[in-house]
Order: sequence, then structure tokens, then C-alpha cells
Amino acid sequence: MAEQSVSRPETMSSPEPAEPAGSVTAPITAADVLAWLERAAEAARAGELDAPALIELLGQLRQASTACANASDWTLLAAREAGASLRQIAPVFGKGYVRAPAARLEKLHREVLSSEQFLELMRRRMGPG
Repeated sequence: MAEQSVSRPETMSSPEPAEPAGSVTAPITAADVLAWLERAAEAARAGELDAPALIELLGQLRQASTACANASDWTLLAAREAGASLRQIAPVFGKGYVRAPAARLEKLHREVLSSEQFLELMRRRMGPG
């Protein structure tokens, strides 16, 4: 069978464009994921990915999904610390009201009080290495 590898999105392997001072962008976008998914689907249709390879990809994607969710949580905490209101944050949750980010903050505040504490918690959970 052909090689069973689906490369990362091009934006992940190419040099990143210089960002303006004070600007940070997400390491991956929905468009990156869709482009990768199209390539993965094509490889699967062509028989280049067997069940074990797809299961390995599934595990990698689930880990990446958790990492993205953690990054989102950290960013939510940091945005509030920077003075963002729930009304400003609500649209990125896909809602026109503040309940979604407020509920997420409430859940996060059961474990941590700040973005720095959250980052430290993530470091401890990931362990050394």
C-alpha cells in the first residue's frame, strides 16, 4: 500500500509571516483544517490510508482538539483580564448573548482564577517534556 501519511496544513510547515508588534494569531485556522481534511479524504478514497493509519490520525486530532480547547479557555481568561466585556466576547461563541462565555468562565473559575494559573495548570497536566 502507498505511504500512509497526510501532511500538516501548509501554513504549519511554511515560515510564518512577520506579525505586527503586539499581534498574535492562532497557530491554525478553520481553512487550514478544511484543506488538510480534503487531502486526507482524497488519500483515504485512494486507499492510501488504512484503518490503523486513520485510528492514529484520530488520536492525533483528538489531542489537538483538546489543545485548541485549552488555548481557547486561556484566551477567554486573558481577554477578561485585559478588560473585555462579556458582550464583546459573546459573538465569538456564536451567540448574541453573554450566557455562553459567562458559563465557560464560571466553570474555569472553579479551577483557576487567572490566565497565568490556567497556563500553570496546563503545564502540570502535560508533565515534563
